[in-house]
Amino acid sequence: MFMTLEIELDGPVATIWMNRPELHNAFDENLIAELTAACIALDEDDDIRVVVLAGRGKSFSAGGDLNWMKRAANNSVEENMSDARGLAGMLRTLAEMKKPTIARVQGAALGGGTGLTAACDIAVASTKAVFATSEVKFGIIPSAISPYVVRAIGARQAYRYFQSAERIDASRARELGLVHEAVEPKALDAKVAEIVAALIQGGPLAQAAAKDLIRAVDNKPINDNVVEDTAHRIAHLRATPEAKDGIAAFLDKRQPSWLAE
Repeated sequence: MFMTLEIELDGPVATIWMNRPELHNAFDENLIAELTAACIALDEDDDIRVVVLAGRGKSFSAGGDLNWMKRAANNSVEENMSDARGLAGMLRTLAEMKKPTIARVQGAALGGGTGLTAACDIAVASTKAVFATSEVKFGIIPSAISPYVVRAIGARQAYRYFQSAERIDASRARELGLVHEAVEPKALDAKVAEIVAALIQGGPLAQAAAKDLIRAVDNKPINDNVVEDTAHRIAHLRATPEAKDGIAAFLDKRQPSWLAE
């Protein structure tokens, strides 16, 4: 089905493997299109609860494929706009999935690879992982990835790293908020599995609503509109069958329906 990806299914967990190890999972128009399609398909699959994004080989993703970038340098503004919209659309599709997403970062995540990491809800990195917004070294800017990286590390840190293109190791990435966990390579899959197990416990509609809630209140002043909006959200969610079942299950000391066999 896919030329640049593999989809691995393990019960309610889907792992999207970027599968261009010989090119360090650098992305071109094909990987961008396929990753967009995979995210849409998995988000629409009710049997999938969590999506993990990973890379085959030693690197997570080296960002843009150099041959793709070389072609882009010779393209018209209109052609470059089409490419840029495709990349921006892929990142937005990943970032706005209703299901929880986890970036499993085992190695280099440079440029767009840093963007993929930041676009996921949760990021777990090996201590061998390294990140960079390296675009200025090529005379360009981290434009498409900027909303997600700035959201993760804040504008103040972005002023440094967007301009310096310094490499960021896993420990520093955790300090900055780019990743949630930095663990030894042999512990990477166990840490991802631990977080997946916690995510599976939550109600799927509630998790989707929680993601939407964060987007609604992030960086907003606390005013009457925000207070009314949050009240409206919880009032309507309490009336859903999922919420009623979840509360009843807690009181009855049983599993909620989304965990039932």
